[in-house]
Amino acid sequence: MTGRGRERPYSTGMRIPNDSEIRRLHSKYAPTADALDLVYTHCEIVGALAVQLRGRADSGTDIELARAGALLHDVGVYRLYDDEGNLDYPNYIRHGVLGHELLAAEGFDEEFCRFASCHTGVGLTKDDIARQDLPVPPADYLAETGEETLVMYADKFHSKTTPPAFLTADAYAAKVRRFGDDKAAAFARMRARFGEPDLAALCDVYGHRVRAA
Repeated sequence: MTGRGRERPYSTGMRIPNDSEIRRLHSKYAPTADALDLVYTHCEIVGALAVQLRGRADSGTDIELARAGALLHDVGVYRLYDDEGNLDYPNYIRHGVLGHELLAAEGFDEEFCRFASCHTGVGLTKDDIARQDLPVPPADYLAETGEETLVMYADKFHSKTTPPAFLTADAYAAKVRRFGDDKAAAFARMRARFGEPDLAALCDVYGHRVRAA
């Protein structure tokens, strides 16, 4: 379940990639410079948001791990570009599982790969997938640890739209409400747990506007 679900510990001694390794991995799979800029910048922003929101998180949250997970959570998006650099929007929901597969192929532990597959929305369930006929393997893709939940939540405050934009908590709450009361409640629990980020400083750094609604 999303939020304070089962606290599954990460593998002892799991190596966390550094920023240079993460950037090289993005560069390896990005099909174009524009795709790299869009996806890597988003991941960088989500990492910064996770660090900011960590102040309200549980004391046991490993922020180094969460930030690295944030920096790689969207690598599966690169697999959705065609040879002309066009993004396959109808299959965008697959980017999480594609990222999981990519990271696994690169030798990352399962626990780290989950940052890719378990960040979409406020969590996907087998019921969601069947009911909406989503093009992903039937399974529950839900944040289970504090680190996974922090990355999932931080991701909700920035969108790779054209142009990219920050979202307020109220804006995302209104968006997620369309998917059902259970999804709205899941976001509300994360909001109560982590609070709301200060977006102003990040707007100044990245030049992206805030979408309030």
